[in-house]
Amino acid sequence: MASLIGEKLFEINGQGPPPTKDFFQLVITRTEVTWTSWTISLRRESKGAPPKQLKTTHCGFLQDKPFQNDVGSVFGQRILEYTLSLCRGDYDYLERLPDDIALRILSFLPLEDTALVAQVSHRFRQLCNSETFWEQTVRNRCADFNSEMEGLANAMGWRRTYFTFFHKKNEAIEHILLYCQKYRNYRTQPINSLSYREIQYAIVLKPQ
Repeated sequence: MASLIGEKLFEINGQGPPPTKDFFQLVITRTEVTWTSWTISLRRESKGAPPKQLKTTHCGFLQDKPFQNDVGSVFGQRILEYTLSLCRGDYDYLERLPDDIALRILSFLPLEDTALVAQVSHRFRQLCNSETFWEQTVRNRCADFNSEMEGLANAMGWRRTYFTFFHKKNEAIEHILLYCQKYRNYRTQPINSLSYREIQYAIVLKPQ
């Protein structure tokens, strides 16, 4: 698991709370905590001033209450608690999984469970809403998906494709096929040649 931890553990940037307009950066590596601040002022003597930087070890940060107060004041209590946990060596290995491995793990979960995983963190919410995740879902879980639909899925988006065609089992697919058979020459004009308007019309119309 140690191989999942890079040299840089965390980085955050932001402006300090009012009335200051100063800008701050917090960087945590495996061995150090670095605090950099830039003075933002219209005063002539402040223009072009170099940033101020404070570096300390993890142990040093855990014992430095003024430093902790600065982090909490600028970035909030949640970031301070996270910084303290990193300095104690409490790493969140799940958050540090590479995207391809995390997506592979998600592929083994029931789809309804991924909605719960998406609530774990901002990162997993992004993963569970990504086009990569929904393409993986359509290709691996939807038996009616075929090569003719691939161009359409790329154009519509894989998430929209899933909820349009597969969320209500095969009903939408049957409507599309019936529409093609009734109004289009299916052999010369396959599914992926349909416009999005035709697809929506076919699903609602339910040709007899």
